[in-house]
Amino acid sequence: MFIDIHGHTRQKPMCPYPSNGIQPFTFPEELIKVYDATGIEAAVMLPCCNVENVIEPQSNEEILDIAAAYPGRFIPFCNIDPRALFNSPYSPLKEILAYYKSRGCKGVGEVCANLPILDPRVQNLFSAAEANEMPLTFHLHPKAGGSYGLIDERGLPGLEESLKRHPNLKFFGHSQTFWCEISEIRDWNDRFGYPKGPVKNGAITRLMRQYPNLYGDLSAGSGCNALTRDEEHAVSFLEEFQDRLLFGTDICAAGTMPKLNEFLLRLRAEEKLSEGAFQKIARENAVRLLGL
Repeated sequence: MFIDIHGHTRQKPMCPYPSNGIQPFTFPEELIKVYDATGIEAAVMLPCCNVENVIEPQSNEEILDIAAAYPGRFIPFCNIDPRALFNSPYSPLKEILAYYKSRGCKGVGEVCANLPILDPRVQNLFSAAEANEMPLTFHLHPKAGGSYGLIDERGLPGLEESLKRHPNLKFFGHSQTFWCEISEIRDWNDRFGYPKGPVKNGAITRLMRQYPNLYGDLSAGSGCNALTRDEEHAVSFLEEFQDRLLFGTDICAAGTMPKLNEFLLRLRAEEKLSEGAFQKIARENAVRLLGL
């Protein structure tokens, strides 16, 4: 019923988080149990290679190995840190992505480097993905330091400029800092979390109307909150952008499954969301965009 556009996994146990002793990522077998229980037939796996958000960077080869070990369940993306190969905006990232595309990777991401989105090294990565016709999943953050994600200002001007510069690159938007912009920003704290209340005058709606290369990755609490905070707006948003929205979970540590699937299923059962829009968001857009 669903294809998950945003997943993470590791093959072996790794150093737990020092703060709580929890393993940062689930194992493939654990994910498959969750997927079987919730009607998820397959999931994109995003390597975590940026030092800002992992203790130990993950290789693209590990993701390819996992996909090969569980045929039909995991869809491999590749990921390259924008600073890879000499920390230069002229690094040959296009050739690197071409190699991983030839190995079966369907896209790029999740890009989590804590660099300004308009940094030339980030733009080099965007150009490389665009040249290889690979969609790119990105994570946004409001500031430098203290967390991970490409840095952009309120209203997402850097993202807008990137959409202009790379019209043939499909950008999959994700994170609290991205999805809070579905509505007007009331204060600085909105950009870090899960703001509540009615949705109005958001930057995302304007950008999606103006730039057909912007897509919405609905995973995690951020994507789920963007919809559930205002159900009436959610229905109109889902219908308007049904061709550019993608179901996802972003399960990391065990037990972190958002409730987006339940929300979408209820909207369909109550005939608030059309069957066509539901099917596109649940799986058909992923099939089309990734050539599955």
